[in-house]
Amino acid sequence: MDSGYYAAMTGLVARTQALDTAASNLANAQTPGYRAEREYFRSVLLGSDAFDSQLGATVNNYGLLGGDQVSLAQGALEPTGNPLDLAIEGQGFFAIQSASGLRYTRDGSFHRARDGRLVTAAGEAVLSAAGQTVALPPGEVTVGADGSISVAGGRVASVGVFTFSAGTKLTPEGANRYLAPPGARPVLATAATVRQGELEGANEDVVQGSLDLIVMQRQAEMMQKALTIFHTEFNRFATEDLPKV
Repeated sequence: MDSGYYAAMTGLVARTQALDTAASNLANAQTPGYRAEREYFRSVLLGSDAFDSQLGATVNNYGLLGGDQVSLAQGALEPTGNPLDLAIEGQGFFAIQSASGLRYTRDGSFHRARDGRLVTAAGEAVLSAAGQTVALPPGEVTVGADGSISVAGGRVASVGVFTFSAGTKLTPEGANRYLAPPGARPVLATAATVRQGELEGANEDVVQGSLDLIVMQRQAEMMQKALTIFHTEFNRFATEDLPKV
């Protein structure tokens, strides 16, 4: 009975957190450059001696939600007709200088500011491959597949597309901004292609996201009912059986 109670409790905690993640993914399914988050599980005790004791083995039989991690799957590319809209095909992020510092995004909704800088919809400066602000003189803008930017036929800069080493966990900020962990060193992407006049949609399918939300909700309800049953049994044991001992 005790183990069933713990299983129901950990299941309810995991499904509740997963429900929040599924709801966030679905809410941002139409956000350009949004990276869906997927839950992952871990054991309660992580040390090398976790299974040396009976308690460690018992507790570790139940998976707990370790948190969420950003999915780097490709989103659909959609033509916009705006020459300053850029999309990344492959792995990598644009680097932007926000008010809070250096951030990374897959949202290429860019435009030319009044002072000629290439900026995001929020007015954040887009950085070049050299980590500098991109200045655009007047004229027709052409962006190559390698990110090189030409204005009126003359090359002026190269928009930066950066990647991180495997296992680097980016922290989401808002809908489509990401913060690299301290010490992480971005490098220029070598296999990514920049698409001019296109935007990348979220890598979350609306239909699948809706289904995930329903499944998570039903699973959470099941765990809640199971927990209620075990709790009722504990109360009955305490009030009826214990006095007889």
